[in-house]
Amino acid sequence: MTPPDATATDATPTEAPATPDVVLEARGITKHFPGVLANDRVDFDLRRGEVHCILGENGAGKTTLVNVFFGLYQPDAGELRVGGEPVAFTGSGDAIARNIGMVHQHFQLVQVFTVAENVMLGEEVRRAGGLLLDIDEARRRIAELSERYGLHVDPDAKIEDLSVGQQQRVELLKALFRDADILILDEPTAVLTPGEVDEFFDVVRSLTGQGKSIIFITHKLREVLAVADRITVLRDGRVVGTADPEEATQASLATLMVGREIILSIDKGPATPGDVRLRVRDLEVTDERGVRAVSGLGFEVREGEIYGLAGVEGNGQRELVEAIAGMRPVSGGAIELDGVDLAGASPRKVHEMGVGHVPEDRNKHGIVGSFTIADNLVLNTYHRRPFVRRRIRQLKDVDDQARELVKRYDVRTPGIDVPAQNLSGGNQQKVIIARELSGEPRVLMVAQPTRGLDVGSIEFIHRRIVEMRDAGTAVLLVSAELDEIFTLADRIGVLFRGSIVGEFDRAEATRSTVGLLMASGRAEADEAVAS
Repeated sequence: MTPPDATATDATPTEAPATPDVVLEARGITKHFPGVLANDRVDFDLRRGEVHCILGENGAGKTTLVNVFFGLYQPDAGELRVGGEPVAFTGSGDAIARNIGMVHQHFQLVQVFTVAENVMLGEEVRRAGGLLLDIDEARRRIAELSERYGLHVDPDAKIEDLSVGQQQRVELLKALFRDADILILDEPTAVLTPGEVDEFFDVVRSLTGQGKSIIFITHKLREVLAVADRITVLRDGRVVGTADPEEATQASLATLMVGREIILSIDKGPATPGDVRLRVRDLEVTDERGVRAVSGLGFEVREGEIYGLAGVEGNGQRELVEAIAGMRPVSGGAIELDGVDLAGASPRKVHEMGVGHVPEDRNKHGIVGSFTIADNLVLNTYHRRPFVRRRIRQLKDVDDQARELVKRYDVRTPGIDVPAQNLSGGNQQKVIIARELSGEPRVLMVAQPTRGLDVGSIEFIHRRIVEMRDAGTAVLLVSAELDEIFTLADRIGVLFRGSIVGEFDRAEATRSTVGLLMASGRAEADEAVAS
């Protein structure tokens, strides 16, 4: 690994000899936001036909940097070159015109449109005269791109009918349809199954093999080492080192990212489960459209154990968690906490009965961004003593608890009066974890607890979850990350199309079996394993 020149202080872009195969080059890129230096004199280059991974903690400046590359932000200082020529993008349209495409972590697709309609949206192919769309020509070009790069997808299929992996292919086709030679991929494997990840890496190799250049942002160190040709690490807005994936390890990359040694595996002893705390029986739940999302589902979670529920997103996880938390009505079945049915109870009642809930969407359901950290830490207890007496809010008690929890849960913040929306994603998640765990719940339900977080935050949150288990809490862990499930869970259930299709003790489970069940359900998985 090569550390940067720590003595550099000049904000002027550094001169460097041109390299013939460099397709994108950034020199001295600096970007400020109010109170934050997001990028501090960042140097970066991308070569033709390579995968260059950018690693860093939340708030390290990765997203800001690639948003500069894609024209969504304009730098305060520094220079950007494409194909050796200086460029000054004023918007994403300028970047697209210079053959740069970006696939965002959250797909930008219209669910009721077909693949062809989504791909040509904003880049419409028209017949002679320019009045009518030429959908046949669009289909032909999409079929050609699909064949060339191994992105096989039906141009006439509706997005809502496609798997997550297929939808990602559509996003790649959108960029290639606009002649992108440089592709920026933001957390591209975040919602894919292990099998889909392998397929995606095949696509990446096909793209680079045909001359495309890829900037790859991810938190998954194992995948970085599998796909990267070069690695650049950011910390606090600056480049702190580069790495060769042939020589680097997950541990060395994690240390470079965080600035200290990181323990990637959690040292946890065997579970000592006791009585059943949470029992779900024959549960039926519908989604917003009235379509059944959870069907005949049942499982048990005992005190002192972590029950990991694995599954590809969109198989009923969200509806299940919201039903248990009292946020969604139940169509049938029972949700029992120590034998008492919670089905139909309000979120406040569920919480008061002893269920802690860390939601999958922290911004929508976990925090109120405009509220202070102190206020967010009492969102579910503000109406109870000691935080209110005779209907008068006790500000000192609220602030005292906030200071104690911020310290205990290592929330990186200038103060407890800072709006939660000003924190990084990892620190927002720590606020939610602190609030839910400090209530000493009998059942702790954590949904996608480390999504989008860096290795330092992941290490911290995993330790807190294991501590809750060891203190006797029944923990329901819902995650699309197999690494997280296998690291934390004592028992594993696999959710497919709203039902449990397999259940294992952790010692008996294998990644291949669980991954197959996640992707295709029991019948297909059994057949694959048998063969």
